[in-house]
Amino acid sequence: MQDAHLWWIAAALAIAAELASGTFYLLMIAIGLAAGAIAAHAGLATSGQVVAAAVVGAGAVALWTWRRSREPAGPAATADPGLNLDIGETVHVSAWDAEGCARIHHRGADWTAVWAGSPHEPPPGPGTYTIRALRGNRFVVGR
Repeated sequence: MQDAHLWWIAAALAIAAELASGTFYLLMIAIGLAAGAIAAHAGLATSGQVVAAAVVGAGAVALWTWRRSREPAGPAATADPGLNLDIGETVHVSAWDAEGCARIHHRGADWTAVWAGSPHEPPPGPGTYTIRALRGNRFVVGR
């Protein structure tokens, strides 16, 4: 079997592993393996093929890592409305206690809500609030 065939088989296996695991970095490695196959088609020796695969694969991983580091971080899991459907919902607070907590009724159950503002700033008073995040089993609410 020719060297190029082995490189293409390795690239296909890396793509299959990426599809099974969802690890995008395996796709970058597959690009490097494809570069090794192209180097084999170009007639380079085995050492040249390995160098081509390593340089392109490592470069693709480095480029992807650099690109991801420049993107703004998404919301924390405790404040991500895509993970917690309660975030963004409105609730009614009838009274706040001295510790800045309130008992609210939401989705057919009683919950503890805490004020999203500064700990030194008291909650504004009774009224309608929006769930901003989850802290443990407490809703963090704000206006």
